[in-house]
Amino acid sequence: MKSNQSKNKEKLFDALSEHEKMKLEIAEELGLLDKVQQGGWKSLSAKETGRIGGLMTKRKRQINAQTENLG
Repeated sequence: MKSNQSKNKEKLFDALSEHEKMKLEIAEELGLLDKVQQGGWKSLSAKETGRIGGLMTKRKRQINAQTENLG
């Protein structure tokens, strides 16, 4: 059974925009989520921020390409 804290985190995550969700998912994949949770986005270096932004752009292009292929 999930704790109340993890349920609250899920509710907060669900309330985020798709853009913010993607950003958090990529930060987690890169091992930066703990750093973001502790110090906020401003705690990341320019290199880390750029990496997240680059991966977000890549994913958005993939999503757009898939959508165009379906339509």
